[in-house]
Amino acid sequence: MQSSNDIRAAFLDYFAAHGHRVVPSSSLVPRNDPTLLFTNAGMVQFKNVFTGQESRPYSRATTAQKVVRAGGKHNDLDNVGYTARHHTFFEMLGNFSFGDYFKPLAIELAWNLVTREFGLPADRLLATVYAEDDEAAALWKSIAGLPDSRIIRIPTADNFWRMGDTGPCGPCSEIFYDHGEDVPGGPPGSPDEDGDRFVEIWNLVFMQYFEDPPGTRTPLPRPSIDTGMGLERVAAILQGHRDNYDTDTLRALILASAEATGQAPDGPFRTSHRVVADHLRSSSFLIADGVLPAKDGRGYVLRRIMRRAMRHLHMMGTTGPVFDRLVPALVRQMGAAYPELGRAEALIRETMRLEEDRFKAMLERGLALLADETGRLPDAMPLPGEVAFKLYDTFGFPLDLTQDALRERGRSVDLDGFETAMSAQRKRARAAWSGSGEAATEQVWFELRERLGTSEFLGYDTEQADATIAGLVVDGAERASAGPGEGVALLLNQTPFYAESGGQVGDTGRITGLATHPGQDALVIEVTDTQKKLGDLVVQIGRIVSGEARPGLAVTATVEHGRRGAIRAHHSATHLLHEALRRRLGTHVTQKGSLNAPDRLRFDVSQPRPIEAAELAEVEAEVNRRIRENSEVRTRLMTPDQAVAEGAMALFGEKYGDEVRVVSMGDPVAGEARTAYSLELCGGTHVARTGDIGLFRITSESGVSAGVRRIEAVAGLAAEQSMLLAEQRLQQAAALLRVSPSELPERIATLLEERRSAERQLADLQRKVALGTAGGGEAATATENIGGIAFAARNLGEVPARDLKGLAEAIVQQIGSGVVALLSGADGRASIVVAASADLAGRVDAVALVRAASVVLGGKGGGGRPDMAQAGGPDASRAEDAFAAIRTQLAAASSAS
Repeated sequence: MQSSNDIRAAFLDYFAAHGHRVVPSSSLVPRNDPTLLFTNAGMVQFKNVFTGQESRPYSRATTAQKVVRAGGKHNDLDNVGYTARHHTFFEMLGNFSFGDYFKPLAIELAWNLVTREFGLPADRLLATVYAEDDEAAALWKSIAGLPDSRIIRIPTADNFWRMGDTGPCGPCSEIFYDHGEDVPGGPPGSPDEDGDRFVEIWNLVFMQYFEDPPGTRTPLPRPSIDTGMGLERVAAILQGHRDNYDTDTLRALILASAEATGQAPDGPFRTSHRVVADHLRSSSFLIADGVLPAKDGRGYVLRRIMRRAMRHLHMMGTTGPVFDRLVPALVRQMGAAYPELGRAEALIRETMRLEEDRFKAMLERGLALLADETGRLPDAMPLPGEVAFKLYDTFGFPLDLTQDALRERGRSVDLDGFETAMSAQRKRARAAWSGSGEAATEQVWFELRERLGTSEFLGYDTEQADATIAGLVVDGAERASAGPGEGVALLLNQTPFYAESGGQVGDTGRITGLATHPGQDALVIEVTDTQKKLGDLVVQIGRIVSGEARPGLAVTATVEHGRRGAIRAHHSATHLLHEALRRRLGTHVTQKGSLNAPDRLRFDVSQPRPIEAAELAEVEAEVNRRIRENSEVRTRLMTPDQAVAEGAMALFGEKYGDEVRVVSMGDPVAGEARTAYSLELCGGTHVARTGDIGLFRITSESGVSAGVRRIEAVAGLAAEQSMLLAEQRLQQAAALLRVSPSELPERIATLLEERRSAERQLADLQRKVALGTAGGGEAATATENIGGIAFAARNLGEVPARDLKGLAEAIVQQIGSGVVALLSGADGRASIVVAASADLAGRVDAVALVRAASVVLGGKGGGGRPDMAQAGGPDASRAEDAFAAIRTQLAAASSAS
């Protein structure tokens, strides 16, 4: 039996031997493609290559790509676990030609791999072609020797691939495997094609046209190839199975689930184990690639996947967190091929553990809400769809769990109403990633780059350079010239200006040149920002102070020296901070976002809990220790594989080419294989030695979202200024309290205790006033009779709203039998509590009384129990009117009883 790891390696080795570059899988989070939630095919990382927006130093490539399909066009989530071949995560093996070979060699390579390398019998294979693709049909005959009976022409769009409404497109050809006549199902294109007999194992896309709306196709000058083979499908066939879940990798995860839950792998919970195995893979890989549970976008889909698995674990009788205990089994199976799993194992497990704890609590609240909602419905009436969706969206309560719970009560769900609410949520989730489409609409930048190419960046070695204005854009349109006062965007043939990227802000400075006409002022442009267009086009943005700018003019570009130096200090400090955090908190800490500005840095990291003050102090001290070492900051160019082999960190969401810039700082730690203390792939600018940073100071730590913490800090002169300001404030505080700075903590502690004592005395006095026991106060037992029910109403003024319930209970005890209404106007807002004695149960409903008062106070109702309820409103001035409303409601209740 060939293992999945062996099959993956054999595929990549085969194409490497045929001149293909083995390219690592890209992240599941597509870079520079906001139209996709997740990477859903092997060609995604090559999209710009196929469209001509990007070039690579190779024309043939092969990959084993991580793929998630659980949202948008490709959504397999609801079928996972119930079928043999649906997954949210799978591996897509592919080979690609960028204008190199085309149909003949693509078909030959595919056929030889499956029949010779994999050893599949030729008489079990058949091919589909697009109905109009006579060339492909003829090639399958001549190369593979397939008869007409095993070359099936498909007339539908299923066998014609399009990148979008506009762009490359072309016919497809698929290879199918026939399991034999004893398996139900028909060949592709037949009415019973959905059976299990014929299984698609490889799809070959022949990109040979460019399509313009409305459907106009022109031949591409350099046709390309994009193929995709599902590893799980071919592994099932090679391992003698008809079900992907019986393959070695997935079976190992199913057995791990069975061991963790104590439920047999092939018993009544067979489907649940399959769901858990699949969702373990997608959840783990998404977290490893930087996605964390959230309320929208990618995080929303991840949360849905995780909670679906956790719901199945709950169905199997688990009580505490279990999902994270399965991660080591996944790392054993796939960690060698995808080392990011091992690197992120701690983060994956902690994220799962926290999410399962939340889900268990929400599950209990959701079941309680479901019982409450169904209790209000007439018998057999379906649960409204919006309620079912509220359970799903707010409590993470899957629809099928709601249906199961209702089935026990003889009810169903209004599915149409649920789908309406779900559709609205899907639109909101995708809207979070719809993007602005700027690159598509700013055609001027495409045209300029096509004509002029990109600028050479000189800023690593200099802050000033002679250059030529290559292109000039004003108000989104290309111009031949621009004059004083006009805002401009400039392309230079070479530039020292760093364009904003990788968290580092863009440079500012000046561009100067000679006058273009006699008597005209010399050119001066104040550069206020530098940005990238289309990913690699450096654009200097600014305003002309004097003179005239025009393409072809020789200029001198000068970066603002002090600002660049401050940015360098903050960026280098960020690298040291990242490493110090990983060493103090764990290797699960990875960068989620950053800002390196001249006056501060901001660093977002994956961290499931708040970072304690003591930990921050240790991290700050470690960074300053490395700064004082004054070690050289080295930059080297190497391949990504070499960089990772040396221990360099590749950051989440970044897409690296064949040559990367590695920045290293500090001496290597004894006993470690890494060549430096900090080693990162980075394209930014840095100090020459760590001592040039000067000083580092953390100013704040906070939460950004679930599992992400933000550290803000200052370095260099900004750190000095921050410390001076803190010292000034310390001196000012000490002067106000008339103590020395060293005595401040003790003095503040004394003041706080005095304040707490005063608050306790005030609360006690307010309680006495409310109860009528403070000198001459109104007697607590003073009540009025309303229909035979004693009623006491008190406006307690500024008594804190939190004290109302306790006071109401005390007065009810004093009067013995009756109703008490207390109102507070603290903080400019009305808060009211109504309490009723136990003997009035069934006669008086405190909730109804407090809601009547709430309407008068401008509130939206209230809630609680029949014997104790509370409400509020913005208008505390209408206290007496609120009490009158309670009297009216109480009189009606007494007469009715």
